[in-house]
Order: sequence, then structure tokens, then C-alpha cells
Amino acid sequence: MSATPNSRERYSAHLPALHLLCNLGWSFQTTAQALSLRGSTREVLLKGRLVEVLQTRRYEYKGEWYPLSPSGIEQIVRELSALSLAEGLMPANERLYGKLALGITVTEFMPDGKKHQPTIAVIDWTDASANRWDVTEELEVLSAQGTHHRTPDVVAYVNGIPLVVIEAKRPESGGGSHPSKAMVQEGISQHLRNQRPDEIPNLFAYAQLLLSISQTEGRYGTTHTAAKFWAKWREEEFDDAHLQAVKNAPLPPKVRAALFEGKPGSLATYFDTLWSAPMQATEQDRLLVSLLTPSRVLELLRGYVLFDRKVGKIVARYQQFFGIRALLSRISQKKSDSQGGGREGGVVWHTTGSGKSFTMVFLTKALLLVESLKECRIVVVTDRVNLETQLSRNFMTGGAFGSSIATQKDGERSRTLSGRDLAQRIGKGTERITFTLVHKFNTASKLPECRNDSADMIVLVDEGHRSHGGETHERMKKALPKAAYIAFTGTPLLKDEKTSNKFGPIVHAYTMQRAVEDETVAPLLYEERVPELDINEEAVNRWFDKITSNLSDAQRSDLKRKSAKKGAIYGAANRIELIAWDIATHFNENIKKLDLGLKGQVATDSKLDAIRYKKALDETGLVTSAIVISAPDTREGNSEVDEDTLPEVQKWWKQAMATSGNDPEAYEKQVIGDFGTDGAPDLLIVVDKLLTGFDEPRNTVLYIDKPLKGHNLIQAIARVNRLHDAKRYGVLVDYRGILKELDTAIRAYQDLESRTQGGFDVQDLEGLYHQFSTEYKRLPALHEQLWSFFKSVTNKLDREQYRQVLAPRFVKDADGAEYDERQKLRDDFYDALTAFGLCLQTALSSRSFFEDKSFSEELIARYKSDLRFFTELRQTARRDAMETVDYSVYEEQIRKLVDKQVIGTEVREAEGVYLVHQLGQAEKPEDWSEEKTRNETDMIRTRLRKTIEQELAEDPYAQKVFGELLRRAIAEAEAMFDHPLKQYALFKSFEEQVASRATPGTPVELADNPHAKAYFGAIRLVLGEDGFAALEPQGLERLVQQSLAIDSVVKDAVAENSLNPQNIEAAIRKGLLPLLFGSLGLDNAKQVVEQVIQITRIGLSKA
Repeated sequence: MSATPNSRERYSAHLPALHLLCNLGWSFQTTAQALSLRGSTREVLLKGRLVEVLQTRRYEYKGEWYPLSPSGIEQIVRELSALSLAEGLMPANERLYGKLALGITVTEFMPDGKKHQPTIAVIDWTDASANRWDVTEELEVLSAQGTHHRTPDVVAYVNGIPLVVIEAKRPESGGGSHPSKAMVQEGISQHLRNQRPDEIPNLFAYAQLLLSISQTEGRYGTTHTAAKFWAKWREEEFDDAHLQAVKNAPLPPKVRAALFEGKPGSLATYFDTLWSAPMQATEQDRLLVSLLTPSRVLELLRGYVLFDRKVGKIVARYQQFFGIRALLSRISQKKSDSQGGGREGGVVWHTTGSGKSFTMVFLTKALLLVESLKECRIVVVTDRVNLETQLSRNFMTGGAFGSSIATQKDGERSRTLSGRDLAQRIGKGTERITFTLVHKFNTASKLPECRNDSADMIVLVDEGHRSHGGETHERMKKALPKAAYIAFTGTPLLKDEKTSNKFGPIVHAYTMQRAVEDETVAPLLYEERVPELDINEEAVNRWFDKITSNLSDAQRSDLKRKSAKKGAIYGAANRIELIAWDIATHFNENIKKLDLGLKGQVATDSKLDAIRYKKALDETGLVTSAIVISAPDTREGNSEVDEDTLPEVQKWWKQAMATSGNDPEAYEKQVIGDFGTDGAPDLLIVVDKLLTGFDEPRNTVLYIDKPLKGHNLIQAIARVNRLHDAKRYGVLVDYRGILKELDTAIRAYQDLESRTQGGFDVQDLEGLYHQFSTEYKRLPALHEQLWSFFKSVTNKLDREQYRQVLAPRFVKDADGAEYDERQKLRDDFYDALTAFGLCLQTALSSRSFFEDKSFSEELIARYKSDLRFFTELRQTARRDAMETVDYSVYEEQIRKLVDKQVIGTEVREAEGVYLVHQLGQAEKPEDWSEEKTRNETDMIRTRLRKTIEQELAEDPYAQKVFGELLRRAIAEAEAMFDHPLKQYALFKSFEEQVASRATPGTPVELADNPHAKAYFGAIRLVLGEDGFAALEPQGLERLVQQSLAIDSVVKDAVAENSLNPQNIEAAIRKGLLPLLFGSLGLDNAKQVVEQVIQITRIGLSKA
């Protein structure tokens, strides 16, 4: 006998599967024994076994228990045998599942002569030992037309019913025309073939779990599961020790004898040798133990199978199964009286695209199976109408309303019509499931009937990071104080883990990286394409000086900062035209010409940009596109009545709505519907809409021309990760340079996963509410203080009187210099308003505030109204005092300037394409392939360029030095082209140097003071390298002390003028010129001061 493993199917997968199943408690039946129990190859039920089980069943009648009569048993056998396939395989399978889940009603004639109709459980779902577990091999089944047989490798029976069908394949890849095709895919293909009407659908009318195994891999599905949706399973309960114990347990002699009966002796010898020593568990073993342990089979099939009228039959994926298990455990826990009583809640973090909607449906069904939770009512809360519609439809088609024939009216009736309707349902309703928009709690909670103190209320919140801060969230909790709050999110907020702070610990996590590894979603490829711009800076500066000649230096600086923040250059018409051509060409060449029906999305920064992109894309003639945006504000941007002079956005909106009867919802529905077909549009152009909650499998490429960060970025990129038969990857094409943000966001989420996979300890959250319980009590005093500024106002409804209290009043001091004597009054008013606003915000986020009877709804409304009024008054006062510049006055002029003076020249193609889910991971470079090493090196080069260009803008000298060092590193790397690992090490070392800001030649005294280091560098730039090199040691020491002094002056200027930032620069100039003049001379001192001011501006803009 060969001393090497045999990789043929029977040796590597088939018999190892039977061996493991026997160790799990399944009873092996030879092919002959199974055929004897079936009767013929046309039959698939083991009728003899079914009868044996039914003979053990008992039913109750008038306090006594009776066995089934032969007639009763015959009724059940006949009903299970007569599964008609006339309507198709899926309806037959659904009817069978219903009989198994609910039992079969029989008619029995009792000793007292009366007729009784008990419902008999064919399967005992609660006690695995009360069922018979049989497994057989090579089950020969006659085809529907009687022309041929098909022979599944392994079939597992529960009480004589074939619930599991397994195809076992050898581990190596297929040959012939598919040399790289995994054999597990061949098994899936056989399953799908065998379900066809002319094959053996009668077997699959009973089957509930289908497995394809090949030693090194395993997938599972169910009836009619498309190949792309067959899933892997990651076990979270059975550990490796359990797995090894099951695999290495010896077979009883009788079982071993049955297993090898009729097989060659060499086969038995091979396995006796194999089983005589410890074996390592395989992926096949993991799948079999996870899904086919008898108790797990019962749990999975009873609670985690759905028949959805739109999607078809669904069996839960592992993250849904274990997520719901964790939720049921969490919901079953009660809070202590000191915590307010009620049920515990938490957060389910399952990445976008992993089936959160169906997880909710599974949960609603699972609750019915837990005795202590089956009476619970469910409120599903969303923040958008389209999500509410989508979820209610999924609940309806998935059978969450308790019936597979729930109608559309059932779904519609579950949705609240108004705040008053919501209040009625909460206080007096009996509906098991209610859908509502979170904003309806704002009005509902003010009605006395909107209160339910029952702990049997469960609130499911979709995308719990949105719209659940502050007042709305607390009003919801006021209405349902003891409910369990469960938040479902694909991207919890990272900052302080706010999502979990609101709802409790993260109960279960399933991240993007895990989903990609499981092939639950498509992996994402990232490509950066940089538009090169030619900006006529001289013309821009001349124009800017001209139109702002009436402004002070500080106001001009303020305007420049605001225009920079508005990103005017990104909206330049010529830039958009350049990118639009690049998008059209890229999509046409890489997607459209493949003729696979795939689509794309363009994410823009504003509605005006979206419209400009639409026009530019249309002019290419290469692609079709459509815009989906929210309605523009018709109150803004109008200067004339003539329709042709309306702002571009409003004009486009009016034209677009004219095509859909002025119904925005109808327009959006039509566009989204068309996007889901093979026809136009190829591209959807969006701003914010459809960057979250939009699931279209055809959506393959996202073109990004807007700044995105954190959870918004993760949400957006997930638009293109849905599985589609024609799509291997989702593609991200970046025109804004978000790679660093993407890398940072993914690192942050991986970190959050590692810290929260086990959930937060409740003690981690207790401190969060302490300040809330006392802070709101300061409101009355702060409110009174705010009003104290306006004691002189006699007519409280006269807005002008309030304005005059704060209006500037210029007087002369003893030296004859003018000053505004009301400046301090305004500053104090601003402080008081800020304190009141922050306190009210905190109060509205505090449950104790709403429960405090001394704060009525009328008083809360007064506080909010006063805050609104005084905030508007502050804006008026600032304009009157010219403390700020109204950017809108200059906005159109700036846009026209940019359109004229910013010219797009070319789009620079990417230096590398990156797999998104691999960003942020720590790996060993020496284990990488050459291609991956080069890609990682390109990624570092891109990061370095961005870091030097953007993050080092606050340190001009470091920016210059590291920029030159990067150029040298690139030249050096090019000389090492044949050594990619050395290239990677070179750039990695350089990146660490940049990260530490270890600028060569920086005095050690400044090493821990980045600001002083930057100012030292500014002086060095002004002096020049020759002048700096000529300094004596005492001169160098003087520059170090001056750098520290500059830092002190700047910090004081910023702190003392935090409420009047326009004065910061004047204070810096006033403090620095005397300090630097003596040692540097006037000209050099002025240059250093301007450098310091520029560094300060950049720092403040990032603050």
C-alpha cells in the first residue's frame, strides 16, 4: 500500500464524511438497507423508518396520552408521500417544510366514540434523541421521466425524511476545460442540475440542507440557492478540541463493518491505517460538525429557514445564526431596578451587504420559539421612507408576519401613518410588528397615550448610528422605557463608539474583511486617478484683491479659508469635464463593452456638480446617466423671476420632475428601477442619496469625487460589493485622493472589531450617563442669564430692540482712539448662548431630563424656541459688527473665477491597484508575492506623497526636506527594480521617519514640540542653508529659544482671541516683530512672521 494520501473522491471526501457523521450520532445504512426501507428507486422516503418513529409518538386526550392508530400513521405517511410537483419544486418544498415545522393533523376515533384531531410532530424539535438519524451513500434515484438515475454521494435522513443531500468531491481543482475550477463548485453544479424538472426534483422537495464538500473546502445552500450564494460556515461554538475529539473517535466494530460492506478490502485497509493515528481536522470536517451535529440540525432548520417570495428559500448564514443566538441571550436578560428595569439591548455590527434585513426577519421568527419571549411585540425604527418600505417588504415576503401568504396590505398596515398613530399603537396597540420613522417619536411622545412600560417590547433600529442622537432618541426611550433596544448597523460610529453607547454593547460583529474572506460580498479594488490642474494663480490673486478691496486683512483671510473649505476648485467646470471624459472612457472600455449588464455610480460633492457631470457625460456620447438627488431649496439662489435665469440646480429639478408628474418619489423609483435592468442608465450620479442603503448587485464601479471619511466612506464603498454572476470585483475609482482616509477607516474598524468582538462590559458604559443626570439642572439658571442681557427691551416681540442692544457703538478713549464699547457685551452674550445651547443639547440627550416633571413639554418648547431666536440674533449681531464675512455674497463670483482660471490638463493614472479589505492588515512582507510587494510599495509611495503634500503643510521646512528625500528614495528604488522587497523596505523605513517627523538637523530641544520645530524650520528657510550653516553655536541656541518663544506667542494669540479669530493674526504680528527684529533684521523678521501666520492658518483650518 502506498505511504502517501489517496486524493480520489472516495478516499478524500466520501468515506471521511460518513465516518465523521457516524461519530456525530448518525446511523449508517448501506445502500441495500436504504433501498429496502424505500421500496424502489422512485421513492425517496424511508417509509419503514418513518412508521417506526410515528409509532413512538403520543397525543393527549382528556388528560390521557394515546399512541397513534395505524390509520393515523397511514394518514401522515400518505400526506408526506404525496408531495405534488405540479406547481414546481419550491412550492412543494415549502409545503413540506410547513408540515415539518408545524406538524400534521390527523383524525383519530377515541374510545368514547368521539372524533379527535391532534397535531402530530413528525420531528421532535426540542429533543434530538427522540428522532432517528440515518445516513446512507450512493442513493440511486430514478429521474422524473423514468429515463435515467442520479446518485447523490451522501443523503442524511431524519425520521425517514431526506433532509440533507451531500456531494463529496476530491480536493484538487478540476481538469479539462476548467483546470482552475474548485471541485466544490462542481458539487454545487451537480446539486443545481439534479433539481431540474427532468432530473430528481422529488428528492429535493424534501431536502432542507445541501452540502458540497471537498476535504479542503465546504459550502452549503438550500433549495434553488444560486451558485454564488452557497456559503462557508465559521463555527463560534464548537472549538478545535471538540472537532478533533469527534474526528478521532473510534468507530464501533459493527459500524465499521457496515461502512466497508461490499467494498474492496484495500479500501478498509487504507482507512484502518489512516484511523490508527491522530488526524487533523479538515475544512470539510468543520462544516459537517457545524451543520450536521443532530442538535444543530434541529436548531438551524427550525428557526433559521425562510421562504421569501422575492428572493426564494434562504437558510441563515453563520453570522446571522450566531448573531441571533447572542441577541436572544441578551434580550432574555433583565436590567436591575436601579438601572430602570426592562430588557437588555445591544448592537449588531454586520457589514453592509451581509443580510441585515433578513437577520431582523430571522430574529422576529426566533422570538416565537423562546417561551419567555414569544409574547414580545416588535417596533422596527428607520430614518428614511425608502428603508422603511424596503424593510416592511422584506418582513412581509419573508413570512415575519406569521404567514407565508401575508399580503401587501399586511405590510402597509404595519407602517405608522403619523405621530398620533404611533402613539396609539405604542400605548394601546396589539400589533406584533410595527414600522415607524424615528422622527415620528418627536410628536408621538408628547401625547399622553404614547407610553408602554412593558418589558415585552423590542425595538429594532436599522443603521443605529444615524438619527439616534439627542432628543429624538431620548423621546423614543421615554415612550418605551423598558424595551430592549437592538441597533443593526454596517458601520458603527467610531468616535467614542457612540453607537454602542446609545444601545449597549456590540453583541455580535461581522466585518467587511470577514465578509470578503467568506465570499459573502465581492472584494473591492481601489484605483486612484488624479486630475492634473493648471491654475492661473496670478489672475486669481488679482481678482481676489479687487473684489475684496472693501474688506480688512482679517476678513480677507476669513473669506479665503471659507472658500477653501467650500472646495471651489473641485467644482471647476473644466475639471469636471476632464474627469467626466475619463469616467466615460474608463466605464466604456472596462465595463460597458463587456456587455454583462453591469452599472456604475458617480459620487459628487454637490447638486451643482452632479448636474455638471450629467451634462459632461452626455456630451461624451459613450455612456448614459441619470441623477438622483434630494429636492433643492427653492428659497435660495433667486435674483430674477425669469425661468431661464433660475439657478442650474432648480432648473434641472424642474425639468426632471416634469417627466414624472412632479412626483420626486416616482422619479427616483423609475430611475432606480431602470438602473436594475440591462438598459439605460449606465451610471447613477448622486450626492448623498443612494450612498447608503442602496443595494443593486449590478452596481460594479463607484467613481468618487467627494471627500468621504469614517463610516460614511465605508458605507459608500459598500454600494459596489454586492454579489453578481458577472462581477468578480467591485471597483473604486478615486478622483479626490481618499486612499489615506480609506486605509485609516479600515484600520479603525479592524481595531474596533478586535476590541468589541466579545462585547463591552456593562461597567464600561455606566459612567457615560453620570453627567447627563445632573447637567440639565443648570438650564433654568443659564436661560435666565441669557435673558439678562435684554432687560432693557420693553417690547419682547420687537426683534429690532434686541438687535440694538448688541449693535456696535463706537466711542473714543482718553487717547482719542475709537473702540466699540459693546464688544465685551457681545462676547459675554456669545458665551452665555453657547453655554445654554450646549446644556440644552445635553439635556435633550438625557432620559432623566424627560422624566423630570419640573420640565414640561411647554417649557422644553420654550427653551428650543429661545435658542433658535438667540442663535439667529447672534448671526445678525456678528454681521452688524462685521465680525464675519458672508461667504454667499462672493460664492457665485468665486465659482465663475474658478471655472475660468482652473483648467484640467490630464488625469494621472494610478500607481497601483489595491484590494480594499487588505488595507490596514499587519502581514510579513517576506511572505508576499512579488506583485503584492510592488503594490504595497506603490501604496506607501502614494501615502508618502499625500502626507508630505498635506499633513506637512504646517511645517514648510520638513515638507521641503522630506519632499527632497522622497525624490531621492524614488530614484534609489528605481535602481533596485529587480528587488521589490528591498524597494518596500526602503519606503517603509522612510515612511516611519516621516511619521516621527524626524527632520535631519533639528535640535533635540525641539524634538517633542512639533510647533516650535515648525517655526525653527521657518527661520531656517528664511535664512537659507548658507546663512544657517554660518551660525555660531550661541546663534543656533538663540534660534531654538526664539522658536519656543514664537510657539508661546502663537498659543497666547489663539487662546485670547478664540471668539474673535480675525484678531489672531494681528496679535501674532504684534508679538513677533519685536521678538525677531533684533536678531534677524526687519526683512527676515517679516518673512518669518508671514511663515508663522501661514502655519497658524493651516493649523486652525484643521482644528
